[in-house]
Amino acid sequence: MRAVIQRVSEASVSVNGQCVGSIESGLLVLLGVTHEDTEQDADWLASKIAQLRIFSDADGKMNLAIDQIEGSVLLISQFTLFAATKKGNRPSFVEAAAPEQANQLYLYFGDRLEQLLSKPIQRGVFAADMKVSLLNDGPVTLIMDTKNKE
Repeated sequence: MRAVIQRVSEASVSVNGQCVGSIESGLLVLLGVTHEDTEQDADWLASKIAQLRIFSDADGKMNLAIDQIEGSVLLISQFTLFAATKKGNRPSFVEAAAPEQANQLYLYFGDRLEQLLSKPIQRGVFAADMKVSLLNDGPVTLIMDTKNKE
């Protein structure tokens, strides 16, 4: 499971011209699922994201977690995070999970993050053609991968 986490001042997602999710200050999480991922991967990643101290405290240091700033989360599924680009010019997506498995883990991950944060999160629409808008704050962008727990 791979996530791109962006600290944002605001973010939104639209499908067919309709806004289906939006947040103000918080995190935009782009989530990719591979065929090897399990609920344990989702649990680990959700816990790490919920506890990330990447928001500024009174001294301007990244020392606060999302719950401490009363921030929100916008979660977007993104299979292209597992694109292989080593060979040729057209990306291969063979490492991305099949849609049924990916959707199940995407939903599980979102539910787990809601439990950890004790509040609902906003979500995109799985497998839809989405238009994502965001205003990066910092910018602060992190990449986390459950197969490379650094």
